[in-house]
Amino acid sequence: MMPVLCFHSLIPRNLMPETSHFRGAPASNRNREDSWFKSLFVRKVDPRKDAHSHLLAKKEESNLYKIQFHNVKPECLDAYNKLCEDVLPSIHADKYYPCELVGTWNTWYGEQDQAVHLWRYRGGYPALTEVMNKLKNNKEFMEYRKERGKMLLSRRNQLLLEFSFWNEPLPRQGPNVYELRSYQLRPGTMIEWGNYWARAIRYRQHNREAVGGFFSQIGKLYMVHHLWAYKDLKSRESTRNAAWQHEGWNEVVYYTVPLIQHMDSRIMIPMKTSPLQ
Repeated sequence: MMPVLCFHSLIPRNLMPETSHFRGAPASNRNREDSWFKSLFVRKVDPRKDAHSHLLAKKEESNLYKIQFHNVKPECLDAYNKLCEDVLPSIHADKYYPCELVGTWNTWYGEQDQAVHLWRYRGGYPALTEVMNKLKNNKEFMEYRKERGKMLLSRRNQLLLEFSFWNEPLPRQGPNVYELRSYQLRPGTMIEWGNYWARAIRYRQHNREAVGGFFSQIGKLYMVHHLWAYKDLKSRESTRNAAWQHEGWNEVVYYTVPLIQHMDSRIMIPMKTSPLQ
């Protein structure tokens, strides 16, 4: 006679939910755990007839965003900041270039001696290409790049689209500290993430803390960036704790955490010329 394997034994202990046990658990917990176990073996694939970017991004606008991460030599950080403050605002203000500097920051907590720049290109990829071609003939910008290169240890960037249900990041007065929370999602889960956060964002609007939400198109893929603003770190703590008082927030966290492979948080201070202060 063939031995019968216990269904429970098929699941590694580190994947077992910790909220309760099957026997004696409240009905709501048992239903949640039943659903969780079924999801391990049965995954309903919903056929898509359109790209994720078309389903998740704002359709009425064709904005493209570029986020830049510059790791600066520690002894060069002050000179780097001054160089950026002298050059980047002039590009932002010049209508000849179809781009806007959304914000520019130094990382306070997270990766040290790092600068983060967020640009918006109204018109999408054609606007990006137009700006790149025009900047090649801008002597001030080319000199800026040359000097900047002497100050950097490394740099990387990503091209992003904004989620349709998030605010468009607009200039705001300070002083504020900003948090950039970055999530590396499991491939194939971006739609699921968007569905949950389309409902969840309403829990995080009460103190105007939500600045912008983006997902990657080029660079590291299946990356999500959420940008938040707080008066200070104490305000961040109280605002985040208050979200747990709203019915439904705990469910969003419960179902989105398994979609994440890796997550990171940066606390950032705006540079003097950043439109987001």
